[in-house]
Amino acid sequence: MSRIGKLPVVIPSGVKCELAGLRIKVTGPKGSLERDLHPDMSVTAGDKSVTVARSSDKGPQRALHGLTRALIQNMVDGVTKGFERVLKIEGVGYRASMQGKSINLALGYSHPVLIEPPTGITFAAPDAATIRVSGIDKELVGQTAADIRAWRKPEPYKGKGIRYEGEYVRRKVGKAGAK
Repeated sequence: MSRIGKLPVVIPSGVKCELAGLRIKVTGPKGSLERDLHPDMSVTAGDKSVTVARSSDKGPQRALHGLTRALIQNMVDGVTKGFERVLKIEGVGYRASMQGKSINLALGYSHPVLIEPPTGITFAAPDAATIRVSGIDKELVGQTAADIRAWRKPEPYKGKGIRYEGEYVRRKVGKAGAK
């Protein structure tokens, strides 16, 4: 039995969970999220908890058991607390600034990079070297942060680029020089 999958998802007060066939909808103070569930998983929603059960003990169903429960838990956490990813910008001349709801990045290209937030995502740039990506959908917050990071990944020689807060970039030694 999956240790994660067998745990019930506790529904806090102020959050409503509705099941309609293979679709689950979680509504809370920060908004509403919907997701289609896998047909092999059976989900039952009570007043204070949601439980996930699997149809068999085969490999794919065992993997889906914990995944389905974790996805529902992330939906509940998202509509109550929300999610946030913080990106740090390192490098001379590299900076971020807000331009309306969008974020304007100077990353050493010949042009500025303007990134529009997807629906449900908000950007914040408290200073020129920090970007905050926040929203209620954990998957969308992570993907948006990864898309921003992909514009200039941290390079191993000088460490310049966009990195996640707390990310360790393994540094390499440069050329030894002429003797």
